[in-house]
Amino acid sequence: VQLQASGGGLVQAGGTLRLSCAASGSISSINGMEWYRQAPGKQRELVASISSSRTTNYAESVRGRFTISRDDAKSSLYLQMASLKPEDTAVYYCAADYIIYATMEVGRAWGQGTQVTVSS
Repeated sequence: VQLQASGGGLVQAGGTLRLSCAASGSISSINGMEWYRQAPGKQRELVASISSSRTTNYAESVRGRFTISRDDAKSSLYLQMASLKPEDTAVYYCAADYIIYATMEVGRAWGQGTQVTVSS
């Protein structure tokens, strides 16, 4: 199982970006999916999560500016980011909890990270 994150880049403060994360492999089902970020010198933090029933949660620092969504038909996760601030600068990682029925494997996969840089 692999996750491929994309969509990062350089944007001015106040701008928008949309991150995508595509899962591949013999996945039978994906439960929770999350976006994390890690800024230089800081610990990785949870940005947003979405359950299989579409329940969402956001870190206080991004609530009202970021929107997490998923498309199960495409095994994909998205993060729409608006009103970006310099403090949003970080490497963003996606994660997904998956099940493979054929092998009864349950696990968590991580994307490789995509850099988001917000200039002031």
